[in-house]
Amino acid sequence: MVVYSVSTDPTRCTGMSDIMTARRIFLAWLALAALAIGISAPAARADDRLVVFAAASLKNALDEINAAWADKTGEPAAISYAGSSALARQIEQGAPADIFISANLDWMQHLSGNDLTRRGSETRLLGNSLALIAPAGSDVTLTIAPGFALKEKLAGGRLAMAQADAVPAGIYGKAALEFLGVWDDIRTEIAQAENVRAALKLVSTGEAPLGIVYRTDAAADTAVRIVGTFPDESHPPIVYPAAILAASKNPRAEAFMAFLSSPPAIAAFERQGFTVIMPAQSN
Repeated sequence: MVVYSVSTDPTRCTGMSDIMTARRIFLAWLALAALAIGISAPAARADDRLVVFAAASLKNALDEINAAWADKTGEPAAISYAGSSALARQIEQGAPADIFISANLDWMQHLSGNDLTRRGSETRLLGNSLALIAPAGSDVTLTIAPGFALKEKLAGGRLAMAQADAVPAGIYGKAALEFLGVWDDIRTEIAQAENVRAALKLVSTGEAPLGIVYRTDAAADTAVRIVGTFPDESHPPIVYPAAILAASKNPRAEAFMAFLSSPPAIAAFERQGFTVIMPAQSN
């Protein structure tokens, strides 16, 4: 994995020109990092571009919402997709983002507990469910229940998951497997990916015979099929919160947050299979 870094030390920014330079460098870094992980990000065109950090599982829905936002405002946001844990750590290190959308409450609470989110801006946006997937051409069948034969169905292959100790999809997946009593049997048979979309790709390309992803991810890829859905009680509720970051000075941040609960945005989320938690707002 290629790692890109950029200095965002505020002590090195002695004036507005330095702040703008740091932002230009960071937006260029978004494009490079996106190429490294195979996810596209909009190119930087202005120093005041709204920057959104979002969980990788939101890509399809947010790309559609961002297009509608651009139609409304004349300029799309620059959206960086990755695992919530990686994004939260970048924010801690000073990455100049304006909005963070996490795939679980813990990483948002981690940032808010360190005064890195704007007080009163946090909103619970969406819900999701967890699915066991296989390549579309696979004939594997499984009933997800306590003690189910997951290891047997792997047949010597690996179970693709996001990182089980850091990335929300992996945390939920591990919790579900522990609840069902099969985690200890397959913990050494796991291919851990840096985010849920990377886990999805391992299955869609046939590199892994089975994987655990969000149901919305499975629905977005015709190269996989859903074998079964994990019971809601087997893992903590899957909630996507969003917040404006405390360091943001972008005047568009509040408007974009409001746009996430507009009818076009809600329709986009629902088309991707998300459960909308937030109350709808008019355009």
